[in-house]
Parts: sequence; C-alpha cells; structure tokens
Amino acid sequence: MDAISPQPQEGVKEEGSRLAHVTFRVRCEKIGHGEDVFLSDPAGSKIPLFTTAKSYPWYATSSPLSLTIPITASPEKGMANNDVVYRYRYAIYRAGVFRSWEYSSDGGDMTDPAHVHQVPMRLFQPGESYTVNDVLGVTVGPPTVYHLKKLRQPFSSINSLARKNSSNSAASLYGLSASRPPSSSAISDSGGSKSKVRFVPQPTPSHPRDSPTKQVVHLTSSDGLIVVSAFLPVHLTRSDIGEWSVDWDYEALLSMQTHLRVTRVGTVKWRGWHGNVGGGESSESGVPVDERHKVEAALRPFNCVPVWVPTKLFGEMYNGFCKGVLWPILHNVASVYSSPTGVNSGNPDARKQIEPYDSEYAEYNMDDVTQGPIHGDGGREGELWAAFTAVNRYFTDVIIQCFNEGDLIWIHGFHLMILPSFLTRRISMAKIGIFFHTPFPSSEIFRTLWCREDLLRGVLNADQVGFHLFEYARHFLTCCRRLLGLNYGMFPDSYGGHNLAIDTNGRHVSVTSIHAGVEPPVLHQVLNHHSTIESVDSIRNQFQGKVIFAAIDRLESLKGIPLKLIALERFLQRCPEWAGKIVLIQVGISAFERGDDYTTTRNEVLAMVTNINDRWPNTIQFQECVESEMRLQQRMALLKAADVVMVTTIRDGLNLIPLEFTIAHLDALREQGSDGRKRGLCILSEFSSCTRVMRGALHVNPWKISEIATAFYQALTMSEDERLRRVTIASEFVTRVTTQRWALAVMLDLKGVQKNEDAGRYAGAGLGLGFRLLGMDSGFDSLDANSVARAYRNAKSRLILLDYGGTILANDNLDGLQRFQFVKKSRPPSVPTDRLLSTLEELCSDNRNCVFVVSGKERHSLTKTLCHIPKLGLAAEHGMFVSWPTSKVGVKRVWDTLVPNQDRSWRSIAITIMEVYTSRTHGSYIEETEMKVLWQYRDADPEFGYLQSRELEDHLSNVLRGFAVDILHGGVEEGGYVEVRPKGVNKGVVAMHIMKNLPVSGKGKLEFALVMGDDHCDEPMLSVMRQIGRRAAEARLAKSGQALAPLPATIAQVDVSSCDGSISSHFECFTCTVGKKPSAAANYINDVDDVHELLESLVKVSTRENAHSGFHSVVDLKSIGGKTSLMPLKPVLSMGELRSSEHSSLDMPSPGEQKRVSVNLTEFLGMGTIDQSDSDEELFF
Repeated sequence: MDAISPQPQEGVKEEGSRLAHVTFRVRCEKIGHGEDVFLSDPAGSKIPLFTTAKSYPWYATSSPLSLTIPITASPEKGMANNDVVYRYRYAIYRAGVFRSWEYSSDGGDMTDPAHVHQVPMRLFQPGESYTVNDVLGVTVGPPTVYHLKKLRQPFSSINSLARKNSSNSAASLYGLSASRPPSSSAISDSGGSKSKVRFVPQPTPSHPRDSPTKQVVHLTSSDGLIVVSAFLPVHLTRSDIGEWSVDWDYEALLSMQTHLRVTRVGTVKWRGWHGNVGGGESSESGVPVDERHKVEAALRPFNCVPVWVPTKLFGEMYNGFCKGVLWPILHNVASVYSSPTGVNSGNPDARKQIEPYDSEYAEYNMDDVTQGPIHGDGGREGELWAAFTAVNRYFTDVIIQCFNEGDLIWIHGFHLMILPSFLTRRISMAKIGIFFHTPFPSSEIFRTLWCREDLLRGVLNADQVGFHLFEYARHFLTCCRRLLGLNYGMFPDSYGGHNLAIDTNGRHVSVTSIHAGVEPPVLHQVLNHHSTIESVDSIRNQFQGKVIFAAIDRLESLKGIPLKLIALERFLQRCPEWAGKIVLIQVGISAFERGDDYTTTRNEVLAMVTNINDRWPNTIQFQECVESEMRLQQRMALLKAADVVMVTTIRDGLNLIPLEFTIAHLDALREQGSDGRKRGLCILSEFSSCTRVMRGALHVNPWKISEIATAFYQALTMSEDERLRRVTIASEFVTRVTTQRWALAVMLDLKGVQKNEDAGRYAGAGLGLGFRLLGMDSGFDSLDANSVARAYRNAKSRLILLDYGGTILANDNLDGLQRFQFVKKSRPPSVPTDRLLSTLEELCSDNRNCVFVVSGKERHSLTKTLCHIPKLGLAAEHGMFVSWPTSKVGVKRVWDTLVPNQDRSWRSIAITIMEVYTSRTHGSYIEETEMKVLWQYRDADPEFGYLQSRELEDHLSNVLRGFAVDILHGGVEEGGYVEVRPKGVNKGVVAMHIMKNLPVSGKGKLEFALVMGDDHCDEPMLSVMRQIGRRAAEARLAKSGQALAPLPATIAQVDVSSCDGSISSHFECFTCTVGKKPSAAANYINDVDDVHELLESLVKVSTRENAHSGFHSVVDLKSIGGKTSLMPLKPVLSMGELRSSEHSSLDMPSPGEQKRVSVNLTEFLGMGTIDQSDSDEELFF
C-alpha cells in the first residue's frame, strides 16, 4: 500500500486521516550543467527541488510535502502496518525537458525496488515535521529521516494546512517556526475553537552576506570556472593497441565534481611522470606527439584541457626551479651553510644508489645541473627562471583559449605564481584567484630569493590569494609589507562586509585562509570495498595483539622521520615493558626529485631502523615505495588497521592523512565499533597545517624528542573517556568541512571580489614581469595634448599650476639614501635644465597666462632656481608662502603667507618629542623646513616604523592640541613620515587662493586651467581644481538638461563655490598626474619628459598666436564691417611685403594702385589648403 501526497488517498476519509509534513532533500553531485532535479511518485506528481550556493550539492523541495497517513497505519490504533511505504524516485530534466531517471537504465517501473526510494510510513507521526535525506542513485536501504520541531496545533484538514503552508514554507524547510503577535486573522482547527495562530517565514540569518541590506553572492549552474594546476587530476593509461583511457584521480583535491561549468587545465601524467613530448612508448618521452589528439579526445568528456610543454623545459621548471629553489624557501629552509640540495648535486657515489629507482626519470633530472644554495652557484638560476616563466606562458595561452567572459579562474600551487601577471595583461577583467597548498615563509626567508619582487607582483596581479592557514597568510602579508611597501587591513567590500586585503595600485587583493577537508562519502566507499577490508584484516592478523602506530611520509628531511625514530627509541628505553607490544609501520614515499636530500634521508632512516630492530626485534616495519603504490585504497587500508597515526613533519603544507585516519575510525564512537582497541588517536606535529583544525589530536614539537616520546606513552595509557572525547573533537572538523564546502567557500569569496565591469577601470603598467594591474577611476585616460592645445588657444585668460619635483623636474625622493643626503645637505638637489627654464619663461611672457610653480620645497630652494624668470608665480612649502608674478628680475621676491604667521613655539616641542622616537627607531630622522617639521621613517623597519609613527602621531596630537597645527601621517607608500605644519595649509587651499586673487594680479575671469602634479601632496590641488572645472561644466549643461557622471569616490569633496566669481562660463580645466597610477586627476601623463613636451607645445601655440595677432581673416573683416561702416579696413599684406617692411616704415598705397586683399589667412601665408585638424595633429602630436 502506497501513501500518496499531497492529496488524500481514494477511499480514505479526510477526517480520519493524519498528515505528516516532510521535506525531501537529495545529494546530487553528478548533476550536469543546466540540469534540474524533480521528485516523482506513483500518483504522477512532479515536484521540483532547488539548491543554493550554501546548500549545494543538496537539493530540497521548496516547502514540505503533506503525506497522508491512513488510519489503518496509525500507531494510535495499534494497527501499524510495516508494509505501508511511500515510494518515489528522482528525475533529471534539462531545459525543462525530461532527460533520464536517476538510474539511466531505469525503464520507469515504480515497482522495481532497485530503482525506487522507499520510506516506511511507520517512521512518521501525524502532525509532525520531518526531513528525508537521499543520495541520487543510491536506493539501497532506507533513507535518513530527521524528526523536526512539532507543530503547536494539529491539522486534520488539508485545506487548513494549505493556508499554513503558504506562509511557512521557508520555515518548514529548516524545521523552524515563529509566532507573531495576535492579529485579526484566525485559523480554525478541527475542534472548532478560534485560535490566533500564524506562521512567518524563517528569520533572516545574521550572517553579513545574507543580510537583506547586502547583496548575496551565489554560484549558479551558469557560472563558469577554469581550474588550473600543474597536473590534471586524472589517471591516464594507454592500452597495448594504442588506445587511451582516462579516470578521475579521486584522491586529488581538485577532482571533485560540481554543478558549475568547470574546465580543468594542466599537464598530463603518464606512467607517474608529466610526459608531454616524444615518440614511441618510452616513459621518458611522454605522450607521443602523433597521439596527442587521442589524449585530447579522451580528456574532452572530463572537461580537461592538456597543456603540452616540452619535456626538458617542464623538467627544468618543475624539478629545477620549483623543487630545487622554491620548495625549500617556501618551507623556511635557506642556509648559506647547507650542502647542495638540488637534483643530482651531491657526490656521484651517493647518486649511484638511487639510479635503479629512477632510471626512467633520468632525462628530466638534469644531470648537468648543480643546484647548490639558494644564493646562486654559477648563473644556472637564470636558466631555471627562464624555464619557469616559459612554462607559465604555455599555461597562459591555453587558458586564454578556454576563457569565456565572466568565467572565474582558480590557480593552484606555487608552480604558477607568476601566471596571474600574464593573464591580467590579456584579460584584465577576469576574476583570478590563486591558492597555495604549501606553507609561505617569513619575510626574512623569502627575501633571500633573487626573484622575490617578481613572484610577489605575479601573485598580487590576482584578485584573491588563498592559504590553508592564517599563519601562512600572515607571512605573505608581511612579505608584501616589507618587500613591496604595501599596506594591508580589513577593507569594506561591495556587499556590506569587510575583507582582509592588500592595497596595491588602487586595487584590493583579497586574502583568504580556509583549510581544505576530505570527502567522507568517497572515503567510506573505499573503506567498504572488499579489497580494503581484506587488506585491513591481513594487517591486523600480521600484528595481532600489538598496538599499531602508522606513518606515511615522503623520504625527505622536512618530514621529520628521523626525529620520530629517535623518539621511539627513547620511549622504549624508558618504558621497556612496551617492547614487543607495539609496532611502527613506517611507509616511505620515494622523493627522487629531492636528489641528495632523498638519498641522505633514506640512508639515515634505514640505518636507524636497523639499529632499533636489532635491539627490539620487529618494532619497526619500514617499507619504501613509489607514490603510485600508495594510493588512496592502500593508504586507507593501512590507516584503518592502525590504532594511532603519526605526523612529525618539521614544516608541512596540506596534509590530509590525519583527516583520512579520523574518517576511518569514526565507528570507534559507536558501540558496535568498540572492539577493545584504543584506536582513533592522532599524534601531530605543531608545524603541520592540519594541527590547527585537528584539535583533538596530541600536538607535539618534533624538535623536542622527549615530547614525542611522551606522546607514545599517552596514546598507550590514555583513559577511554579521554580518548573518545579527543576522537569526537577531531571528527567535528572532518565531518563538517568537506572538500566541496572548502571549494565553495573559496569560490564565493572569489566571485564576490569587487571588480568593476568597466574594462577602462583597470590599466596595466610596467614591462615584463614588472607588469602590474592598476585600479583606476572610470575614464582615467592619457591626457589628450590636442584637446589641451585647442582649449589653450581659444582661451583669453589661463592659469597653469605646476608641481616642482617629480613633475617639471626629476624627483629627489625616489631613493631613501638620496633623500637622507638631500635633507642633511650632503647632496645638492636637482636643478632645472636651461631648456625647461626657457620654456617656462616663454609661457610666462604670454600676457594671457598666469603660471605658478607650487612646491613643497622651501622658499630659498625655489628662489635659487626660478627667481630670474619674469612673471612666474611661486608657492613654497605646499602653499604656505606665495610670491605673486612680477616682471622685476634680480630683486628680492616678496612673499605672502597663506595663513597668519602665528606662534611658532610648537616647533621646539615637536622636535623634542621626535628626537625621542628617533633615538629608539633605527633608520628614522628629523627633517626641518621653515614652516614644518617631519619625522621620516622610510628607512626604518616597515612594521616597527609604522607602529612608532602611530604612537608619535598620538603623542603629538595630545601635546600640540592647543596649537593651530595639522598633524599628517603618510604611510610607507607615501615615503613614511609624520608631519607637523601650520593649520589649513595644503596645495588645494593655495590653488583656490590663487584663483580668487587673480583679478588682483591683473587677470580676468579664467577660461583655461592646466594643473599637473605627481604625488600624494599634489592630490588636494588636483582634487580641488577638478571640482572647480566640473562645477563650470555642470553650469553649462544645466541649460540643456544634461548631467555629468558622478565624480569618483576617491575624490575628497570640498566647497569650491567661493571660486565661482573667478571663472568664466566656458571655463575648461585639465588635471593631470605624472605616471599611470590612481589619482584624483582626470588624466595622466607618462613621465617628466612628456610634461616638458606638452609645455613646449603650448609655447608654440602662444608663439603662433603672437606672430599672427596683427592680421585679420575675411570673417574678422566682415564682423568689423558689420559694427560700423565708417571704420576703414586695414589692407592685409602679402608675406613679401611683410618681409620688406621689417626694416622700413610701412608706406600707404597710392590712390591709383590696386591692392588685393587676401581671401583668408591660408592664402595670405601662401601655404595652400590646410585642414585645421591636421594642423593640430602636426603641432601638438
């Protein structure tokens, strides 16, 4: 008998029925792109199931189904029938069209128990809520049923229940309900009494991402993802007849299945190696070139795209650079006294010992390479670095071919650290994430790399950087801070939250730390396999009656195997009663790529094993094997048979063995799993990443031998209650955080990265590996010199504001030593060239121009170099002192102060305080000018200097509270300083002061302004002038009803209305920063030379205007004639007449002589027909 929902069964009275409210959930990991899941029952109901980014891969009904429980099956009558079940199955639809049942071989027979899910109705109680969990394609055994919160009022009527369902579907899905205050509406129950009961939707979660005021990030089946790794997560095999087949490598972290449109990119492994090129069937040759198309075809159903890299090149990259150079550094190993650790770099006799094990890898092990210490041993590093960059370019080309607009790119591993640089150069709008599965070293270790800046900039061209632990992320942040001078912190995102990120070039690079997990269903499937069970029984029988300690490590010094063996020896010395009662099964994975390190470690381990077994026979069972012989199935069998697992690594990245061991012993928490063995404990090194998440393990310092020996004793003598408590705590993480959940969390963070859809928002700068992606305001383009020249030519009153150092003159502050020498007056400052001085002089000679040099330098510095230029205005110390343009040269300049010259007693107080901080902060010094005092810490330790600067800033703020001063703090990227200056002084204020006082200087209303600067000190001036120009443009557009785009958020809004009386209605303002970088300016110009070129072009405009100012075109003549008919017209002379009259007076023509008037200026100049736009291009590039 079947119970059908949601309608009552035929022949059963509704009044005598009871309803159970059931939500069906199914785990669907094999759903393809664009496919949906429906629940189907014998009544023909087709009920859709839905998922979200958080709940995936679980699909659930949007609201509970109402299952009718017949009276004959009600336990209340004492007539429960165990045969009454509810049968259903799941159907797969694609684009709304039926595709298949969950079993592809299912013919649609609902009576076949092998293809149908069945829920016994005896599990349900009337009026209760339940959740049924299934796995798609798994119908063996009953599903998992959870009993949820009981409803307050019983419902016997389907009609009354329907009204309840309409308002409580969301709450019922999670088994939650809430009551509102009584309202006017009421629901009648079967008893006829009126009760004011209502159900409201599920309360809004408190998680920031789900807040209704914030946008929520979701991953849908339409999202595309490109997963990039050094090797594809597949096994490639070739048959004897040349046919290729592919299988997933399920123990690979990236082999997980998802509902996204995933494309995997990487090299292929064949016979344990990365073979990419060659011929024949030799494993040294890799995949034959003529069979590549077959491999590509075999990989296509798996959405895997191979990267074909020349084998020797890949060998140099992987073994030479990644394993020989980067691997030790990333694991905090860099010693100038260490022996060579690279491939084939030791003594030849030792090398002969491993030749039988890796003869098939000889071509890739680079017999001609001597690795040596990281600092270099003869220039070989350059070749390895070239191979590293070349392989990353190969990956770039393949990714570009696979990329579709909107796809996410997720890069894995340190092998591809510079790949983001190559990708952002070509697809700047792609959201790129990179995840490290290794540790990241401290800055003191990482800085020993000769290519450190290139590697860091390569990573920072991504949008998200991920690590398994915050400890590794912290080291990365410190490296960026110390080596590149970048700031990091919690920055707000576009979704209402805050993310840990690095501020670089106007972009925020998000940094996440999420530890990966394992997939319990996959591991349980392996554990339940008959071959695994047989292997477990075999191991247990072999060591029957003994406590088994297991360890699986690569044979390299970083894994700490000798430390473990020394500790075991010490334990047996102190506790000889345990001899013969324990056994350590140590599996060593051959690490041929580690060269001499592998040889040395292997020989040392073998010697120690022999020594211990000679003293205590059969205590250690050592087995060496290659990685292909210790795959997931063999590993899980050993872990299941063991009682304790040991990891004593001295530095390790992702290590999933403790997590797999915990999954293998989850049954120890159940009564049926209690077999008298003290099993399920982990002994973990505190230097392993999983130590932070496996809180129930015994944590040890591998360098402290006595601590490991004590852990042996604790594991053997631990009480049952403590052991179960530790196993329970350890199992919490492995069952909660799976590989799917880890990947989903990282992908949500990557998709949520704030990246503007406007491609113009981002720009590239730099060459080669110095390339970096800059975050710009929309429309931030190179300054159009033609537009500047055209507006300059048409304006009758012009203002030009120029910064000094870094804009019209090379910057003295680029180098810390140069800056210190300049401050201490041991190095002369840079001086302008004669050509620049000539250009400034010619600009100032134009009566329409008002030119100001606005600098942070002192008055005497500007006077020394620029005072001889007539009509040049000067502003010193960021505008504190202003000298208005004057035609008198050679006399003392008159300087006005921007603010009253008040009490300056604050200087001695500030200097006294700064001296205290200088004495305890190495690399800091005090810089004094006439009106300000600076504490420079640009040469100090970045972090300590910053902490000291914050303390100094607070100290000065408290002490100088009663003085009219401003205390400014510039970060490391601005030079690293704390400055005290008079209140209300900056370049923005002086720019407004100059504009408002131009009429006093004899200038009319401005029609043109050009403002140029190069650093953060110029930003107030650029910001103010841009707002003034925008205000004039808005006034012009207001008449036509048009509106301008809003100003970027990076511009600090100030009130500039006081300058309205100084500008004309058609005022045009051009703001420009030198160098392509985020700025308040509207445009940028490349360098100081381009500034000189622009100023020289403006001089040409002024020169041409002055040369032609005495002539009128026909248009001008007509306009003049229209004003008055009595005004005589002055004849236009030819060029010959003009030249002849240069040295003589001009004679008027005789009455009888006919003089021809030129039709236009072009005819007069004798230059033929000239297009106006063409002339602009010629003159103003």
